[in-house]
Amino acid sequence: MRKYVVMGVQGSGKGTQAALLCREYDLVHINVGDIFRWHVQHHTKIGAQVRRTMSAGDLIGDDLVESVVRDRLQQHDWNYGFVVDGFPRNGRQAEFFLESFDIDGVIHLDLPDDEVHRRVLNRRLCSLCGMDYNLIADRPEEEGKCDVCGGELITRADDTPEALAARLRDYHTKTKPVLDIFRRKEYVVTIDARPEPEAVQREIRQRLGL
Repeated sequence: MRKYVVMGVQGSGKGTQAALLCREYDLVHINVGDIFRWHVQHHTKIGAQVRRTMSAGDLIGDDLVESVVRDRLQQHDWNYGFVVDGFPRNGRQAEFFLESFDIDGVIHLDLPDDEVHRRVLNRRLCSLCGMDYNLIADRPEEEGKCDVCGGELITRADDTPEALAARLRDYHTKTKPVLDIFRRKEYVVTIDARPEPEAVQREIRQRLGL
């Protein structure tokens, strides 16, 4: 059984690398952001709480995040292991995670801030089907139109220079110290996230001894 955490700033490719690792080794990808989005879309009590929190411009509280992660992992549908993406994001969450679960490694995808800006500010989303595009490497056949459904491609509401600058500040002040907590137990492998996804994945597997 293999249990990993993947960490990195927005745009570093966490979701892509987690998915590649899960597909190869039959692991379960646990994306905390996706769990909260599901609750919002299905109008659950948790979803209502998340909407109120986000509308106020606040971050989702540690208690709720930890509860959601604990409930998800207690489903035990991960016979061969899991990759957690989007958690932990601060020291308290990291301590909770280490107290509650054994892990085999933390994959830290390292990406300089200037490359984060280049990647994130070139992302687009189909307004109809939700297909993701990156104008650097995944341009649509017709500019501004989705290849799948023809819907208009839009910039995500939180993919503005101002919002990105705020997220980067939050990452550097709160999330990076989490790595120091994991390093106490020699869990962390730091990977250069700038190469193509396939090259990054090869480096991850090599460093983890897979």
